[in-house]
Amino acid sequence: MTPSKQPRFVLASASPRRLELLAQIGIVPDEVDPAALDETPARGELPVQHAARLADEKAGAVHARHKDAVILAADTVVALGRRILPKAEYETTARRCLAMLSGRRHKVIGGLAVTGPDGASWRRLVTTSVKFKRLSAAEIESYLAGGEWRGKAGGYAIQGRAAALIPWIGGSYSNVVGLPLFETAQLLRAAGVMAK
Repeated sequence: MTPSKQPRFVLASASPRRLELLAQIGIVPDEVDPAALDETPARGELPVQHAARLADEKAGAVHARHKDAVILAADTVVALGRRILPKAEYETTARRCLAMLSGRRHKVIGGLAVTGPDGASWRRLVTTSVKFKRLSAAEIESYLAGGEWRGKAGGYAIQGRAAALIPWIGGSYSNVVGLPLFETAQLLRAAGVMAK
Protein backbone atom coordinates (compact mmCIF):
# COMPACT_ATOMS: atom_id res chain seq x y z
CA MET A 1 0.00 0.00 0.00
CA THR A 2 1.47 3.40 -0.97
CA PRO A 3 1.23 6.28 1.48
CA SER A 4 -1.23 9.00 0.53
CA LYS A 5 0.30 12.13 -0.94
CA GLN A 6 0.80 14.90 1.57
CA PRO A 7 -0.77 18.30 0.93
CA ARG A 8 1.46 21.24 0.00
CA PHE A 9 2.82 22.85 3.12
CA VAL A 10 3.60 26.57 3.41
CA LEU A 11 5.37 28.19 6.37
CA ALA A 12 3.98 31.69 6.94
CA SER A 13 7.14 33.04 8.58
CA ALA A 14 10.39 34.73 7.60
CA SER A 15 12.12 33.39 10.73
CA PRO A 16 15.16 31.22 9.93
CA ARG A 17 14.84 29.76 13.45
CA ARG A 18 11.36 28.39 12.70
CA LEU A 19 12.66 26.77 9.51
CA GLU A 20 15.55 25.18 11.45
CA LEU A 21 13.23 23.96 14.21
CA LEU A 22 10.88 22.31 11.70
CA ALA A 23 13.86 20.62 10.02
CA GLN A 24 14.89 19.29 13.44
CA ILE A 25 11.68 17.17 13.49
CA GLY A 26 11.92 16.20 9.81
CA ILE A 27 9.39 18.66 8.42
CA VAL A 28 10.38 20.81 5.44
CA PRO A 29 7.90 23.27 3.93
CA ASP A 30 7.29 23.28 0.17
CA GLU A 31 7.38 27.08 0.34
CA VAL A 32 8.08 29.91 2.77
CA ASP A 33 5.74 32.90 2.40
CA PRO A 34 5.78 35.39 5.29
CA ALA A 35 2.53 37.21 6.03
CA ALA A 36 4.26 40.58 6.69
CA LEU A 37 1.55 42.09 8.91
CA ASP A 38 1.63 45.00 11.31
CA GLU A 39 2.46 43.34 14.64
CA THR A 40 1.63 46.31 16.87
CA PRO A 41 -0.44 45.22 19.89
CA ALA A 42 -4.02 46.48 19.86
CA ARG A 43 -4.96 48.93 22.62
CA GLY A 44 -5.46 46.99 25.88
CA GLU A 45 -4.56 43.67 24.24
CA LEU A 46 -3.13 41.12 26.67
CA PRO A 47 -0.05 39.03 25.69
CA VAL A 48 -2.06 35.80 25.22
CA GLN A 49 -4.65 37.57 23.05
CA HIS A 50 -1.88 39.22 21.03
CA ALA A 51 -0.08 35.93 20.28
CA ALA A 52 -3.34 34.19 19.31
CA ARG A 53 -4.56 37.07 17.11
CA LEU A 54 -1.29 37.46 15.21
CA ALA A 55 -0.91 33.74 14.52
CA ASP A 56 -4.52 33.64 13.30
CA GLU A 57 -4.16 36.73 11.08
CA LYS A 58 -0.88 35.48 9.58
CA ALA A 59 -2.46 32.11 8.75
CA GLY A 60 -5.46 33.82 7.18
CA ALA A 61 -3.37 36.20 5.08
CA VAL A 62 -1.15 33.43 3.68
CA HIS A 63 -4.06 30.97 3.20
CA ALA A 64 -5.66 33.57 0.89
CA ARG A 65 -2.57 33.25 -1.38
CA HIS A 66 -2.23 29.43 -1.12
CA LYS A 67 -5.74 27.98 -0.90
CA ASP A 68 -4.51 24.50 -1.91
CA ALA A 69 -1.97 24.24 0.93
CA VAL A 70 -1.65 23.64 4.65
CA ILE A 71 -0.46 26.88 6.26
CA LEU A 72 1.51 27.10 9.51
CA ALA A 73 1.71 30.52 11.16
CA ALA A 74 3.21 31.34 14.55
CA ASP A 75 3.86 34.29 16.78
CA THR A 76 6.12 34.54 19.83
CA VAL A 77 5.37 37.08 22.56
CA VAL A 78 7.65 37.83 25.50
CA ALA A 79 5.52 39.07 28.39
CA LEU A 80 6.44 40.59 31.72
CA GLY A 81 3.15 40.46 33.59
CA ARG A 82 0.59 42.11 31.30
CA ARG A 83 3.30 43.99 29.42
CA ILE A 84 4.33 42.85 25.92
CA LEU A 85 8.06 43.37 25.38
CA PRO A 86 9.02 44.56 21.89
CA LYS A 87 11.20 42.95 19.25
CA ALA A 88 14.50 44.70 19.77
CA GLU A 89 15.50 46.54 16.61
CA TYR A 90 17.80 48.97 18.46
CA GLU A 91 20.39 48.40 21.16
CA THR A 92 18.63 50.86 23.50
CA THR A 93 15.45 48.73 23.30
CA ALA A 94 17.39 45.50 23.97
CA ARG A 95 19.18 47.11 26.94
CA ARG A 96 15.85 48.26 28.40
CA CYS A 97 14.32 44.78 27.95
CA LEU A 98 17.28 43.02 29.60
CA ALA A 99 17.21 45.47 32.53
CA MET A 100 13.49 44.69 33.03
CA LEU A 101 14.03 40.91 32.77
CA SER A 102 17.03 40.90 35.13
CA GLY A 103 16.41 38.76 38.23
CA ARG A 104 12.78 38.08 37.26
CA ARG A 105 10.58 35.44 35.72
CA HIS A 106 8.71 36.20 32.53
CA LYS A 107 6.53 34.26 30.12
CA VAL A 108 7.08 33.39 26.48
CA ILE A 109 3.77 32.77 24.72
CA GLY A 110 3.73 30.94 21.41
CA GLY A 111 0.62 31.29 19.29
CA LEU A 112 0.16 28.59 16.62
CA ALA A 113 -2.35 28.56 13.77
CA VAL A 114 -2.67 25.86 11.10
CA THR A 115 -5.15 26.17 8.24
CA GLY A 116 -5.91 23.33 5.83
CA PRO A 117 -6.80 23.50 2.11
CA ASP A 118 -10.45 22.90 3.01
CA GLY A 119 -10.44 25.87 5.40
CA ALA A 120 -10.31 23.68 8.54
CA SER A 121 -8.21 25.27 11.25
CA TRP A 122 -6.32 24.22 14.36
CA ARG A 123 -5.08 26.64 17.05
CA ARG A 124 -2.86 26.30 20.09
CA LEU A 125 -1.26 28.57 22.68
CA VAL A 126 1.88 27.42 24.50
CA THR A 127 3.34 29.24 27.52
CA THR A 128 6.87 28.80 28.88
CA SER A 129 8.18 30.46 32.05
CA VAL A 130 11.75 31.77 31.90
CA LYS A 131 13.92 33.10 34.74
CA PHE A 132 16.87 35.42 34.22
CA LYS A 133 19.64 35.70 36.79
CA ARG A 134 20.21 39.16 38.21
CA LEU A 135 22.28 40.86 35.51
CA SER A 136 25.09 43.29 36.20
CA ALA A 137 25.55 46.28 33.93
CA ALA A 138 28.72 44.58 32.59
CA GLU A 139 26.80 41.39 31.75
CA ILE A 140 24.16 43.36 29.88
CA GLU A 141 26.80 45.28 27.89
CA SER A 142 28.69 42.06 27.10
CA TYR A 143 25.51 40.40 25.83
CA LEU A 144 24.57 43.44 23.73
CA ALA A 145 28.05 43.51 22.15
CA GLY A 146 27.43 40.04 20.70
CA GLY A 147 24.51 41.32 18.58
CA GLU A 148 22.25 38.29 19.16
CA TRP A 149 19.48 40.55 20.45
CA ARG A 150 18.70 42.01 17.00
CA GLY A 151 15.12 41.35 15.97
CA LYS A 152 14.45 39.15 19.01
CA ALA A 153 11.34 39.54 21.15
CA GLY A 154 12.46 40.69 24.59
CA GLY A 155 15.96 41.41 23.29
CA TYR A 156 17.50 37.95 23.76
CA ALA A 157 18.00 34.57 22.09
CA ILE A 158 17.94 31.62 24.53
CA GLN A 159 19.67 29.38 21.96
CA GLY A 160 22.76 31.62 22.02
CA ARG A 161 24.82 33.35 24.69
CA ALA A 162 21.74 34.22 26.77
CA ALA A 163 21.64 30.54 27.82
CA ALA A 164 24.39 31.41 30.33
CA LEU A 165 22.07 34.01 31.90
CA ILE A 166 19.00 31.77 32.32
CA PRO A 167 19.14 29.34 35.28
CA TRP A 168 15.62 27.93 34.85
CA ILE A 169 12.78 27.45 32.40
CA GLY A 170 9.45 25.76 32.91
CA GLY A 171 7.85 24.33 29.79
CA SER A 172 8.80 24.07 26.13
CA TYR A 173 12.37 25.16 25.30
CA SER A 174 11.65 25.23 21.54
CA ASN A 175 8.75 27.62 22.24
CA VAL A 176 11.26 30.15 23.61
CA VAL A 177 13.43 29.69 20.50
CA GLY A 178 10.41 30.41 18.30
CA LEU A 179 8.23 27.34 17.68
CA PRO A 180 6.87 24.80 20.21
CA LEU A 181 7.74 21.60 18.34
CA PHE A 182 5.58 19.04 20.14
CA GLU A 183 2.42 21.10 19.64
CA THR A 184 3.40 22.08 16.08
CA ALA A 185 3.90 18.43 15.09
CA GLN A 186 0.48 17.54 16.54
CA LEU A 187 -1.32 20.31 14.64
CA LEU A 188 0.45 19.55 11.35
CA ARG A 189 -0.30 15.84 11.73
CA ALA A 190 -4.00 16.70 12.17
CA ALA A 191 -3.76 18.66 8.88
CA GLY A 192 -2.04 15.74 7.07
CA VAL A 193 1.57 17.00 7.16
CA MET A 194 4.07 14.48 8.57
CA ALA A 195 7.83 14.23 8.95
CA LYS A 196 9.56 12.97 5.78
